[in-house]
Amino acid sequence: MQTLHQLVRYGLVGLVSNALLYAAYLLLSDAGLGHKLAMSLVYCVGVIITFALNRSWTFRHDAAAVATFWRYVLTYAAGYIFNLVALWLLVDLGRLPHQWAMAALIAVTAVLIFSAQKFWVFAARRPALLPPS
Repeated sequence: MQTLHQLVRYGLVGLVSNALLYAAYLLLSDAGLGHKLAMSLVYCVGVIITFALNRSWTFRHDAAAVATFWRYVLTYAAGYIFNLVALWLLVDLGRLPHQWAMAALIAVTAVLIFSAQKFWVFAARRPALLPPS
């Protein structure tokens, strides 16, 4: 049941943040910024905003913020590389419209990143076993 609640909260954070960030992506790319640079900028902003929301609300994680943040950044760095390579393949090589490619990539990346957050970034830490006395 906890995973379902986390998934719902993650979905809400993701829907709102991705809608706003996608709108920013479209504005930046329409203003003449290249699609990969626009994605890079909104991705960085999204990492910072969603870390705070996912840590405090989605996963209600109370472990040290610094270590958790770096795992979060590594997860999103992998997601960023995935997005960048996929945009290059789909748009630059495949000639698909960048707007549609980016919309699809948001959904695929969300599933991958939720899994990483659930099982690595915000995983419940088990206390170390005490040696027998």
